[in-house]
This record gives sequence, C-alpha cells and structure tokens, in this order.
Amino acid sequence: MKKIVLYSFILISFLAKAQNKEKDKNLPKGNEAFLEKKYADAEAEYRISESRSPKKAIAPYNLGNAVYRQNQNNEAKYHYTKALKNAKTRTEKHLAFHNIGNTLMKNKDYSGAVQAYENALRNNPADEQTRYNYALAKKFLKDNPPKKEDDKSKDKKNQKEDEKKNKDNKDDKNKDKNQDQKGQNDKDKKDGKDKNQGKPQPQPGEMGKQRLQNLLDAVNNEEKKVQDKVNKQKVHANPKKTEKDW
Repeated sequence: MKKIVLYSFILISFLAKAQNKEKDKNLPKGNEAFLEKKYADAEAEYRISESRSPKKAIAPYNLGNAVYRQNQNNEAKYHYTKALKNAKTRTEKHLAFHNIGNTLMKNKDYSGAVQAYENALRNNPADEQTRYNYALAKKFLKDNPPKKEDDKSKDKKNQKEDEKKNKDNKDDKNKDKNQDQKGQNDKDKKDGKDKNQGKPQPQPGEMGKQRLQNLLDAVNNEEKKVQDKVNKQKVHANPKKTEKDW
C-alpha cells in the first residue's frame, strides 16, 4: 500500500502528444531531457518555450513537471496554475487540476486537494489515477479534519492563558526574591542593633570621654608653652646689674 500511495503522489501525466503541435525546438528538447530524467535541462528548455508562447498551456505545464521533479513543490503549483489559466481544452484542464491536487497533497492541504481532483474529474471522469488520488485525498481529509474556528479560538485562548501563567510565575519569583532580600536587610539591621546593645552610644552633640581628655591635654600643653614663653621674656626684660668698680 505504501508503494501505491507514493506512486500516486509522484505520478505526473505528461503532455507528450501536444509536443507535435508545437513548432519551437525547445519544447521537444525539453521533453527529451525530461524523459532522460535531466530535469534541470528540461526546465531550461521549457522556460525558453514558455517565453516564446506565453499564452499556451503546454510549456508552463511541462515546466511545472520539471520543477516538481526537483522537489520545488510550491513553484510547480504556480506553473500548473498558469497552465490552467491558459488551458483551452478539457484535457489540458484535467491534467493541470490533477497536478495541482498533487502539490496540495504534498503540502497536506487535503481539503484543497479534494477540490482540485474533483475539478480534474469533471474534465475527465474516466481517469482512474485521478479517481484514486481523489479517494485518497478524501481519506486523508477524514483522518485529518481541518480545525474549526472554535478550536482555533480555543488554542489561541490556551496560548494566552499559558503566557499569562508564565508571566505570573515570573512575577511571583521576583516578589519572593524581593521579600527574601528585604528580610535579609532587616536581619542585618537587627544583628547590628544587637551587637551595639548594652554599650553607651554617643548622643548627637555629645563629646566622647576619650576625645574630651585629648582635647584638655592639648589645651594644657598650649598653656604651658605660652607660660614658658612669658617667663623667658621676663628674664630678658630685667637684666642683672653688674657691681660698680670703685
């Protein structure tokens, strides 16, 4: 079953018959390179062909095939959509819708794939490959239903609640941290108070005993110096008289 599912995804119908109707040389060269699995070379030829016939469906369709084989799914879808816009026949529309469905399946857009395969079947109800892919897309859609608006709103609400919860937890942690810091500061203040308790604390404007003693000693020393100086000046002011020599 795995092989069949994988095969249904990578199978891309090729507009081999349409190449005979084209006059430019690049389209058949691209087809040849594509069949040889030289997808990059095929892509280059198809791009030239598309530039020469911009209003035709075959070049962008085949360009989409070459790009798809190089795992450029979204770009392939772009080229298939362009081919669908230029499609003139039911065959061209069928093939474009079919491969658009393949790209949507790879993108897991099962709802879009179901619609694309339905449109492909409207243009060719007999195509078994499209019918198989259509049934497969419906099964995947059933197993993977798209989310309703209520579910999306619920997811968004849950996301907001989670964000709020994370913010509240963060705020609580910061609050606890601040409280711990405040408690530590209060403890440090209390410990400092206990250490100083029982010792006389100097009051504002009150001079400590030791400091007062030092100041008195300094004053006494200055007074002593002044007294010594005065006494010295008195000695010089009253010179001793010598006895008269008779």
